Amino acid sequence: MKFTVEYPISAPGYDPALVRPGGMRRVVRAAEEAGFAAVGFTEHPAPSKKWLDAGGHEALDPIAALSYCAAVSERIRLMTHLLVLPYHNPFLLAKSLTTVDLLSEGRLTVVAGAGYLRSEFLTMGVDMAGRNARFDESIEVLRGVWGKVPFDHRGPLFEGRDVAALPAPLTPGGPPIWIGGNSALARRRAARNQGWSPFMTDGELARTARTAAITTVEQLARHVEEVCELAGRAVEVQVRTPAHRYMIDGGSAEEHRDHLGRLAEAGVTSFVVRPPGASVAAAVEALHGYAETFRRG
Repeated sequence: MKFTVEYPISAPGYDPALVRPGGMRRVVRAAEEAGFAAVGFTEHPAPSKKWLDAGGHEALDPIAALSYCAAVSERIRLMTHLLVLPYHNPFLLAKSLTTVDLLSEGRLTVVAGAGYLRSEFLTMGVDMAGRNARFDESIEVLRGVWGKVPFDHRGPLFEGRDVAALPAPLTPGGPPIWIGGNSALARRRAARNQGWSPFMTDGELARTARTAAITTVEQLARHVEEVCELAGRAVEVQVRTPAHRYMIDGGSAEEHRDHLGRLAEAGVTSFVVRPPGASVAAAVEALHGYAETFRRG
């Protein structure tokens, strides 16, 4: 089992030092030193105050944050977890992601989702009703830009002629793309790409995120099997469950270890964890403690 660190600014009252160079450097290097596989940043460029007050969370620009992380780390993978693909022009996005891929020596993983915040779509000037069509065409454009020079594309939403977006990514064909979300559509997309990144949650939170609920490990296992059958191969599966807060909430180490084991048996290859954000020092200490207990234990 691999572990991805969700950068800890998702809870109210986080230490402001976490969004300063020194604090981010300490946390990312601690995650790398402790052997975590990746560090991830989510995307919410323009959430509403109502959403934040109702339990939403603040966010940095993931591409800019990962560019900084590339400069202060050497081995840990850098992950958009997740990038709201319909918010972006895919030609411009391809250039930004290529830049991170190059500057990180090929350590970028793109986890992409279709988005769910209606007010944010409005602010971004994107028709939420068309987000799935925009998502699928954007994937096509990203793959085309990264895989062919020159690249021509004429689709319903985007058009490019004789595009030579050079330099090319260091990773042949571009960074791996994992698909976020729980729906059957997300699983079909995941089978056509390199990975799937669902989250286990109850029905209420799933409705808020406009996706299907996955409430048990057994249900997750059936979906993982489906994705692999559709792909005709094993795929990377990264999951976030309510236990991702273990470093914050505590609990039984044996129960947590059993939970990780059940996930592994279900076909999960990577687990998302969130360290505490009360202080940089607390995050660093928690990362090392968790790794000592679970990653190596």
